[in-house]
Amino acid sequence: MQCDRRGAGRLWCAGLVAVVALTTISSAQAPPQSPPPEARLTALIPALEKNLRENIIPFWFPRSVDRDHGGYTVHYGPRGEALPGGTKAIVTQARTLWLASRLIRSEFAQPGFREAADVGFRFLRDRMWDAEHGGFYWSVDPSGMKVLQPNKHLYGQAFGLYAVSEYYLASGNPEALALADRLFALLEARAHDPQYGGYREFFGRDWEAPPAGAAPYLGGTADLKLMNTHMHLMEAFTTYVRASGSRLARERLAELVAIESQAVIRRGWNAGSDRHRRDWTPVLDGDAARSSYGHDLENIWLIADALRLLEQPSAPYHDLFRALFDYALRFGYDEAAGGFFDSGLPGKPADRRAKVWWVQAEALVGAVTMFALTGDPRYAEVFERTWGFVDKVQTDWTSGEWHEAIEPDGTPRGGNKAHPWKAGYHNGRAVIEAVERIRQLGAR
Repeated sequence: MQCDRRGAGRLWCAGLVAVVALTTISSAQAPPQSPPPEARLTALIPALEKNLRENIIPFWFPRSVDRDHGGYTVHYGPRGEALPGGTKAIVTQARTLWLASRLIRSEFAQPGFREAADVGFRFLRDRMWDAEHGGFYWSVDPSGMKVLQPNKHLYGQAFGLYAVSEYYLASGNPEALALADRLFALLEARAHDPQYGGYREFFGRDWEAPPAGAAPYLGGTADLKLMNTHMHLMEAFTTYVRASGSRLARERLAELVAIESQAVIRRGWNAGSDRHRRDWTPVLDGDAARSSYGHDLENIWLIADALRLLEQPSAPYHDLFRALFDYALRFGYDEAAGGFFDSGLPGKPADRRAKVWWVQAEALVGAVTMFALTGDPRYAEVFERTWGFVDKVQTDWTSGEWHEAIEPDGTPRGGNKAHPWKAGYHNGRAVIEAVERIRQLGAR
C-alpha cells in the first residue's frame, strides 16, 4: 500500500493503515459461518441410521415374529420385557407387516425381513380376514383362533389396505394384490359416501349397522367421520394406487386430499379438528375441539405424498402447510428442549405437555418435508432440535425402542413399549423417510 506521508497525508495514511489492520484482525477473529441447512441435515444421517439399525429394528425383528401362531407379538413392558397374554389387533398387526415390507424396499433391508413380512401377511389373510363378510376383524386372541372384536372400523381397514399394498410392492405376491383389490372394492360398496364424500366408519361384522350399544373402537358415536381415519385412508390409498394403478382409487385419493386439506381444517385456528358429522359439520364440544399437533404435522406430509402420486403440484397447498406448521410451532413446540407436546385447546398453549413418541416421529417427517418444499431454514432447525430430543431422551438406548411418552420434567412415563396401539410403525417409518428425504435434498 502506498500513501503520501507528508503533513495531513501522513495522518490520513496512518488512519488507513489502522483501519486495514483492524479489519484484518476482525476478519481473523470472526466465527466461521454455519454450514447450510442441507449440510447440517446430511450430517445427521449417521445418527438416524444408528437409531434405526441399533434401536428400532432389533427391538422388533425377529423377536416379534410369532412363528407358532402367526403374526406378531406386540406386547412388551416398559423395559422391553415380554408380557403374558395380550391380543392381536389389526392396527398393530398391519403396522408391523407394513414396517417389515417397507424395510425390504429400503437401504436397510436384511434377509430376515422377507420371512417376517410373509408371516405377517399370512396371519392377516388367514386369521384376521373375515371369510364370510369380508374385511378385517378389529382384534383376535394371540393364537388367532378366537375373534375378540368382530366389528368393522375403517381405521383398521385402512391399515390393513396400507400393509397389504406395501407387502405387494415388496414381495410381488399376487395374493396380496388380490386381497387389496377385494378390500378396496368392499370399502367402495359398503362405506363410501357419494353424497357428502369420504367414508362412513363403523359397522357391524356384516357391514350393516353396528349392534345396539356398540361403541366405535376410536370412541365417539357411530355416525362420526374422523380426520384421523380419513388421513390414514389417504395414506393407504396412496400406497394402494401405487401398487394397483386403480383409476377409481386414484379418484378416491383425490377426494381424500380435498377432505384432509379443506373439510377437516378449521381456518380460524389453522389447525385440524377430528370429529365431524356425516356432512362434515365439525363437532367442537368439549375435548372434540382439541388440536393434535402430531396429526396436523402428519397430515402435511401425507397430503404432499398423495399429491406427488397424483402428479399434482403442491405449491397451491404451501400456504396451508405453513399455517398448520406455524400453529403447531406457536402452541405445541418446546423452544427450550425441542420436540412437540401432545395437544391443546384452540388458540391456547398445549395443556397436555407430555411428548408422545408418535408425535415426535411425525414432526420429523413433517419438518424435513416442509424444508424440501419451501427451502425455509427454520424447518431444518425444527428437525435438528426435535431429532436431538428424540435421540437423547425419547430413545431408550438401554432396553430398546422409543419411550411411549416423556413427561414435562424429562422423565419417561413408564408406559409399555408395545401394545395394541404402539408398534414400530411411526418411528421406524419416520427414520426411513427422513433419511431418504435428506438424501434427496443433496441430489437436487
